[in-house]
Amino acid sequence: MAVTISDVAHAAGVSKGAVSYALNGQPGVSDATRGRILQVAKELGWKPSLRAKGLSSAKAYALGLVVARDPKLLGTDPFFPAFIAGIETTLAEHDYTLVLSVATAPGAEERAYRKLADGGRVDGVILTDVRHNDSRIGLLRELKLPAVTLNRPDSDSPFPAVSMDDTDGITAAVEHLLALGHVRIGHVGGAQEYIHGRSRRQAWEAAMAAAGLAADLFAEADFTAPGGVAATADLLRRPDRPTAIVYANDLMATSGQSFAQSQGLSVPGDLSITGYDNAEFTQYLNPPLTTIATDPMRWGRVAAQALLDQLNGTHSGQDTELQAPSLLVRASTGPAPSATTKPANKHANKPAPKQAKKHTNP
Repeated sequence: MAVTISDVAHAAGVSKGAVSYALNGQPGVSDATRGRILQVAKELGWKPSLRAKGLSSAKAYALGLVVARDPKLLGTDPFFPAFIAGIETTLAEHDYTLVLSVATAPGAEERAYRKLADGGRVDGVILTDVRHNDSRIGLLRELKLPAVTLNRPDSDSPFPAVSMDDTDGITAAVEHLLALGHVRIGHVGGAQEYIHGRSRRQAWEAAMAAAGLAADLFAEADFTAPGGVAATADLLRRPDRPTAIVYANDLMATSGQSFAQSQGLSVPGDLSITGYDNAEFTQYLNPPLTTIATDPMRWGRVAAQALLDQLNGTHSGQDTELQAPSLLVRASTGPAPSATTKPANKHANKPAPKQAKKHTNP
């Protein structure tokens, strides 16, 4: 059974009121008595009730995370489990909990934030998948709900951001492929309404322009495996198709690699492929995936700590910039095929699969 405040009072030979004063750091007991009570509480293994603690402080001791994504797809994108694990690791150290809401129906996302704010169910929220002119910034302002955003929004935002620069990683991937002799380098990007979908496309375009090459092989997808297949098929149907593709995440790169191989293309003999995130499974693919190594778990930890600091009044107000990701070269990239070499493609006339209905968040 859990140790109660009455147990501590009995063992210390004081009233429950004295124990309450001592444990909550309030005046009303001497320093000697406070020290004795704290020592007894420690020896008995007493832990505070979060419910009682919340009632006395008007805090929920919980943070919110709303994900606008099909629940069936949450487990397929390796970013989210690692990111959430990072949040949970930090919250556990501070006796906070995470309230996760999945919102996919029209209007469900706004309703989820309002529900979290009503009655003080959470003390603040972590805002992921920041969008162009993100309407959620104004909503959180209206709800007076503290927040931390993943990446700095492109509209005015009063909330601190935890950011990671996409540019260096994508640029390194393009430069790596250029050094291997590729000039037809495509990009399968995420939905362009998202800040990180745009920034990765813009980094690819800038790297191609710096090399004096056209950035005309772009296909927009939705960060899902079906989206990666459909976008890859689109690029491979084009008359002057790419000899290399830079993908905006590992899930699309993995499905794109599998699709290319199913069409009789050799990876990397006919088509080089790079991903983004360095999901653990990518090292076990055949061939293992060249990717951009990030740390979603650390991102979750830092975002949770930044929000807790904001709630405690100890946050500097400045954005936190995480270390830029780096390119991890594996066997899915190789020299560009020569102009006289025709890639084997046993299914050149096979219709491309239809892209699945888009889901909102990567």
